Amino acid sequence: MKVLVTGASGYIGNKLAHTLAARGKQVHALIRSGDVNKLFRHPNITAFIGDVCREDSIAEAIEGCTQVYHVGAKVGAWAKDPSVFYDVNVEGTRKLLDAAIRAGVEKYVFTSTIGVFGPADTVPVTENDIRKIPFQIDYDRSKKLAEDVVLSYAGKGISPVIVSPSRVYGPGKTSSSLAANAIIDTFLRKKITFIPYPGTYKVCFAYVDDVVNGHILAMEKGRAGETYILGGINISYFDFYDQVRRLSKCKGRIITLRRRSVKFLAHLQQVNHKLTGAAIRFPVKAVDHAFSNYAFSSQKAVDELGYQITPLDEALMQTIQFLKERNK
Repeated sequence: MKVLVTGASGYIGNKLAHTLAARGKQVHALIRSGDVNKLFRHPNITAFIGDVCREDSIAEAIEGCTQVYHVGAKVGAWAKDPSVFYDVNVEGTRKLLDAAIRAGVEKYVFTSTIGVFGPADTVPVTENDIRKIPFQIDYDRSKKLAEDVVLSYAGKGISPVIVSPSRVYGPGKTSSSLAANAIIDTFLRKKITFIPYPGTYKVCFAYVDDVVNGHILAMEKGRAGETYILGGINISYFDFYDQVRRLSKCKGRIITLRRRSVKFLAHLQQVNHKLTGAAIRFPVKAVDHAFSNYAFSSQKAVDELGYQITPLDEALMQTIQFLKERNK
């Protein structure tokens, strides 16, 4: 069986492509750029250099495929031109769906984000909950619009399923300096990490292997038109990084930053961008995002897909060992 994986050079997409290949699937890996020999280490993976915004490259990559995992996206809290989020995440998704129907694809798994649901109140958010606040960043808003596009194709000869990973960590390459892996790595190397004051905001941390397996389960068992949260452990920032400190025997410091301090730094970044053109790591409008609970329930995925969550200590030990080995 041939399957297409978009975003196959990314953190989740690359691991997903290798997992599928190891299970005997013939994987068409769509990437925008990169060293193919370094990215892919399995004979069942064929790389296609292209772009989900280009119909010609989609048509070449999707030929002969009966399943599509659309993992590729424009990610981040900021872009110099915000329209790129909508061009890639919304229109790119639409073009891929159209190509999938033409190619006779049977099932389509779309990777969204829990950011679409927004923050939690006192109990973990489920798939049935409605977002209660306006969107703060273009990435989350574009993913919601992309979800709407995906669901609109449910009756057009294809079976689309949406998966919404929470904050992912674990062995693998992540590029964002704000990603969980990057923060853990900095903590291990520099013995310091900063978290939102007072450190008690809860976040849903998901182990990358669980999320990859959740994608495959969604393809095998997911119901058309349904969304499945692929989460993990709901835990406070302080307790999560305290566990990292304990398991790694790192004597690092966990420092809390107040909201007004983070907003001040965000404003400084904005000024620096206007003066120098330097990229903004986190925009002012995204600060409140960090000072909120993002606790989620994966019970629907557990019940319907057989999704499993790796115990926190086990997952963190694998992550710590990977990062320490990489830094040698």
